[in-house]
Amino acid sequence: MNNMKTYHKSHLIALTALCLFSTSARSEVRVPSIIGNNMVLQRNQSNPVWGWADPRETVTVTVHDQTVKTRAGDDGSWRVSVSALPTGGPYEMTIRGKNTLEFENILSGEVWICSGQSNMQWSINASNDPDLEKLTAHYPEIRLVSVPQVGTQVPMDDFEGQWEECSSDTIGNFSAVGYFFGRQLHNTLKVPIGLINNAWGGSAAEAWIRRDLLETDARYAPLMERWKKTEANEKLKTQIADYEKAMKEWKWKAIEARAKGEATPKRPNRPNNQLFGNHRPSNIYNGVLHPTIGYGIKGAIWYQGESNAGRAYQYRDLFPLMIQNWRDVWNQGDFPFYWVQLADFRLEKDLPAESDWAELREAQTMTMSKLNNTGEAVIIDLGEAQDIHPKNKEDVGKRLARWALAKDYDYDLVYRSPIYQSMDRQGTKITLTFDHVGGGMDLFDVNTPIGFTLAGADQQFVRAAAKVINRTQIEVWSESVSNPVAVRYAWADNPVCNVQNKEGLPLTPFRTDDWPGITVDNH
Repeated sequence: MNNMKTYHKSHLIALTALCLFSTSARSEVRVPSIIGNNMVLQRNQSNPVWGWADPRETVTVTVHDQTVKTRAGDDGSWRVSVSALPTGGPYEMTIRGKNTLEFENILSGEVWICSGQSNMQWSINASNDPDLEKLTAHYPEIRLVSVPQVGTQVPMDDFEGQWEECSSDTIGNFSAVGYFFGRQLHNTLKVPIGLINNAWGGSAAEAWIRRDLLETDARYAPLMERWKKTEANEKLKTQIADYEKAMKEWKWKAIEARAKGEATPKRPNRPNNQLFGNHRPSNIYNGVLHPTIGYGIKGAIWYQGESNAGRAYQYRDLFPLMIQNWRDVWNQGDFPFYWVQLADFRLEKDLPAESDWAELREAQTMTMSKLNNTGEAVIIDLGEAQDIHPKNKEDVGKRLARWALAKDYDYDLVYRSPIYQSMDRQGTKITLTFDHVGGGMDLFDVNTPIGFTLAGADQQFVRAAAKVINRTQIEVWSESVSNPVAVRYAWADNPVCNVQNKEGLPLTPFRTDDWPGITVDNH
């Protein structure tokens, strides 16, 4: 409805500043931007609907064949739960208080969060064949919403954005990985798909985590101390104070302009300093994630780690902490959380060497054994040495979709990469056994396994010969290591490797040793 589109554009001014400033003038029932025209409600579960009104105001929500009522609290906030809608739609929703809001073209289907840093943010326009992709992107039952990048220590309750139908006009700037993941789900399940894109390029994992969780954990004390020193910088503090003063003045001018039907004055520019950035602990949690927390979802996909590679050992705990934090605050149990392991990147090296990217990949893989309902899409074969943003996002999205289709929608698919299980040393050779091999171990391009290195007790790795001996095992050896004790595979920034299963999913990079790596002391 045209009047609701106008409403969305105008009411966002006050909502964006909702948590930063006083909200004494509540005269209308309002909802956050995550609730509106074209949204997808998660099927097969009840879903929260929430917003603001006058204190103690009665609010009635009607959708499909159900009506629920509640009374706003003393602070004006209200929340109801609507029962699951039949899959499909479209549906209309009416919210009544002193005023009435009407939303249309609502669907019931599967809702996924698409999150992480630049490789998740990477758009269709910047990926392979954007012209062809946009020609065929007519999917009215796939709905898209993107959350702007706002870094703040104050939890925000809303953002500037709206749900849109997927089309040639709307898909270009959307997450390519998210789109290809959602498209595969839609074409397979034949149900509506909702995609919430909140990725922020260059972001560090700690920025996605609630601050108190980091401050009360001794493992992150050095990290937090560094940030406290930065936060004490007087120049940065002055910039923030000036900005907040300007924002407060702008807020009231905007409200006045809205009341008079005049154009909204230009919003003050946020200072370009670290305190508003995407590395400061909890900045993105508050500014980007918080406005959507609680919205009914099926799960999340994640592509991040590049910014934390220098602290890969820390990521072993930090990444699971982030996932658990999200699950706890969402209050939807252990919802599915699938991520992309870092691709190959940087120049290939002639000799085996230590690698922070290899250690970060290892930390990502470890997370599967620490948390239930998690999974990893391995893309060690899809990277580009000179580009940290490989343009083949379609295969990335499909590998994530395999996890969801197999684990959450009961499709009989090979969904995960082969993974190291055990080793057995006999003389000068080591036999490696792998799990999740699908149709069996296979090789790409050449008929000899490539990418293995071997070391004795001296911890000096050399390139190793290898051969596939059956569908689950590979034998490794080197004439220069008479007493081998450890094997590594694809242990490099940009490894040359070629082992996969017959379904084309690459072997997960691994090492059999636990010798301290180069990031072990980086906190």
